[in-house]
Amino acid sequence: MKIVMIKKIIYISLIWMVFHGASLHAASLLVEAESFTEKGGWVVDQQFMDLMGSPYLLAHGLGSPVENASTNVQLPENGTYYIFVRTYNWTSPWQEGEGPGLFGLSVNGKKISYRLGIIGNQWIWQYAGQYQATEKNIHIVLHDLKGFDGRCDAIYFTTRKDDIPPSDMAALNNFRRAKLGLLAPPKTESYDLVVIGAGIAGMSTAVSAARLGCKVALINDRPVVGGNNSSEIRVHLGGAIEIGKYPELGGLQKEFGPVKEGNAQPAGNYEDHKKMEWLQAETNVSLFLNYRAFSVKKEEDRIISITACHIESGEEIEFYGRLFADCTGDGTIGYLAGADYRMGRESRSEYGETIAPEIADSLVMGTSVQWYSVEDTKTSYFPEFRYGIEFNEETCEPVTYGEWTWETGMNKNQINDSEQIRDYGMLVIYSNWSYLKNQSERRKYYKKRSLEWVAYIAGKRESRRLLGDYVLKEDDLTKHVAHEDASFTTTWSIDLHRPDPENTRYFPGREFKATTDHVVIYPYPVPYRCLYSRNIDNLFMAGRNISVTHVALGTVRVMRTTGMMGEVVGMAASLCKKYQATPRDIYHYYLEELKSLMQKGVNKKGLPNNQRYNEGGRLNQIPKVK
Repeated sequence: MKIVMIKKIIYISLIWMVFHGASLHAASLLVEAESFTEKGGWVVDQQFMDLMGSPYLLAHGLGSPVENASTNVQLPENGTYYIFVRTYNWTSPWQEGEGPGLFGLSVNGKKISYRLGIIGNQWIWQYAGQYQATEKNIHIVLHDLKGFDGRCDAIYFTTRKDDIPPSDMAALNNFRRAKLGLLAPPKTESYDLVVIGAGIAGMSTAVSAARLGCKVALINDRPVVGGNNSSEIRVHLGGAIEIGKYPELGGLQKEFGPVKEGNAQPAGNYEDHKKMEWLQAETNVSLFLNYRAFSVKKEEDRIISITACHIESGEEIEFYGRLFADCTGDGTIGYLAGADYRMGRESRSEYGETIAPEIADSLVMGTSVQWYSVEDTKTSYFPEFRYGIEFNEETCEPVTYGEWTWETGMNKNQINDSEQIRDYGMLVIYSNWSYLKNQSERRKYYKKRSLEWVAYIAGKRESRRLLGDYVLKEDDLTKHVAHEDASFTTTWSIDLHRPDPENTRYFPGREFKATTDHVVIYPYPVPYRCLYSRNIDNLFMAGRNISVTHVALGTVRVMRTTGMMGEVVGMAASLCKKYQATPRDIYHYYLEELKSLMQKGVNKKGLPNNQRYNEGGRLNQIPKVK
């Protein structure tokens, strides 16, 4: 009787599965686009993986289709596969209808779909079509059709048409890990100091600590180092070194700093290779390129480890350390560890800052997407680009390049809205250039000019600021308040960007240009207590995420200054190792020894200083302060 009942239940289940289009067996394969072996002209964009779940491939062709990306994979079995592509219609926040990021997909030479990337208003699994596999080995090709930043995150093959991957971030992350075989524990590394972020601050932190005897891991989520001063973003080094009470601070920059100044200049001006070779020559620094930190493990108020994944292969490494330095700019490690932080502008009354607004708000300095054009020998073409912002003779920007003033997202959250902020920066550049080339009364002037470079890696100025035992404020800077733990010297003016009123007149709430007023300060030595977390015992920070108010950030955020921060953090980390101490202990018990290290410096002596650019301070030659 029981056997008959079991057979009946199985029969009913089979009928139900057939009725609902399911099968007893579903074969599937997830292919991450960033893992393609041949990327052609597509680039890996990891900036927003905390928001949308993964790095992705971007067809950044400035209006000309980029070369195909391709890879070979093996399906689990032969049969009919339904194909879903995770993609995003990136202009959807500003206009309804199809977007410009059109691309296609082919498998073993068969066209699957050439209408991908242009529908929807969020990251979606777009159904591409089906493929009849008569052999397991297949060749996948992505075909960019417009050159306007089409994006492909992943491709999913399944023998069940209703087997659509999840869109919820938590569920999608679990789905990815299961499909990609990432459920096993990651391999581990152990260091005295783990530095996350290889901009100027992170580079300086790592080398300073390494030269003083620390075993250091330096983790960077891009293939190049230098952060905003790399060829990917192209911002010059601001501020001055070799000044103040500790003139040796900043000396490392004489070893790796590029000679040429200027924003939005040719890639070679930023000397990426020089920075990379400099880091690779440091025997105590282990450099991990293309790894993005995404989780933190703690015990009470101490970080035990951070885990990072490779942005192309997905390989994970868990980094254990006694000390950690958050040089991410966004304060990512501090945030994941539960460190106290602030975003936006404090009220005038909170710290008695005359420059601060009456009421606290969320306004921040924005993100720059820089660009430039070049003169051609013959007439050049640029496609019509009209996707949500319109220009005319009065509102267009009749220029041939855009540097820091092309700034977006000042009224948005620089963490949660970061992809849209970057995308809006590209949107206005393409839209303005299209108008100048195709409609403007000045188009004759532009007919032989073409876009040479538009950044796709965003140049941020402000997001989270991690709070330390001291918060630097306006009075410290303008009244030159003395602190016993004075360390690196800031020289740039209080330079707080805000929406350009002229741009606001034409594009209220959708500004893409910024302006500023420079409040010049006398060179000011910043307290060491601004460089470590007040509630995470073994966390340092260097860069634009240190413990300052929004107003004070206006001076310390430039890169020569952040490099000096890094040198101080590296010195303090070496003392933490020597005395089995915390960053706070260095202030309480070992401050004189830190001062001695700052006096000596860690740089090679006798190198010339061409690192004195300080436009924001309105001083060509800054006097040394005794």
